Amino acid sequence: MINPNEGRPPLPEPLPGPVVDTHCHLDMCATDDGPLVDEALAMAAEVGITKIIQVGCDVPGSRWAAATAAEHDDIWAAVALHPNEAPRIHEQGGLILLEAAWREISELAELPQVRAIGETGMDFYRTPTGGRAIQEESFRHHIQLAKRLGKTLVVHDRESHDDVLRVLDDEGHPDVVVLHCFSGDAAFAAAASERGWYCSFAGVVTFKNAQDLRAAAAVVPIEQILVETDAPFLTPMPYRGKPNASYLVPYTVRQIADVRDISDLDLTEALYANSERAFGPL
Repeated sequence: MINPNEGRPPLPEPLPGPVVDTHCHLDMCATDDGPLVDEALAMAAEVGITKIIQVGCDVPGSRWAAATAAEHDDIWAAVALHPNEAPRIHEQGGLILLEAAWREISELAELPQVRAIGETGMDFYRTPTGGRAIQEESFRHHIQLAKRLGKTLVVHDRESHDDVLRVLDDEGHPDVVVLHCFSGDAAFAAAASERGWYCSFAGVVTFKNAQDLRAAAAVVPIEQILVETDAPFLTPMPYRGKPNASYLVPYTVRQIADVRDISDLDLTEALYANSERAFGPL
């Protein structure tokens, strides 16, 4: 048995079947306070998390994601400019620098270990009004890239539900869309489900004040649910406030199983099948 370092949450009870952490930032976890990649994979495997999608948020992070996925069979990569990153690059160097970043993301996206384009999308929490036009332009670029390559689109949506729907409907969405860290209510979940998209739930669904999110998890068709950590962020209860890691996914899985009144086994089987449809053969 692997013993987590002092200060980390202990390993939870293992899940009854394998599950994929569909959104993680191992590059941000590998610090003095978080596990290194090999250790993170080993700890995750002990509780039934057999695959991790490592997600890039900028060009260096996307390079790291692709390289790390090439070195580890249990990691796949997603590459993109985060919606807050595109306005920052544009402010620093204008459209020339932003287009250079898009070109490198497009090159990385062609690698076989890169299974998704993301995280891209809209974020009205951190990006002020003046940067939203560039944010939307970057989102559209990533949508087109995902469609051209036939790869999954991983969407970041923070306080921008209506605009995410508008842009995806306007561009025509790729065959597979994952709403990462789903943050909407039941009505938004229904709108996403009707379009055939996956709703990926993070540890927030376990928070005491997340009643709307649990209501959303209850109405999404079971074949369209995914789970993630977004580690090192959004640690589930009862360890909210500590660094998150893939080995803590079982808390989120069990919360969703409780909300849907199904067994942990039934949910893990559905989640694994959904991950395979969303990201390819596992």
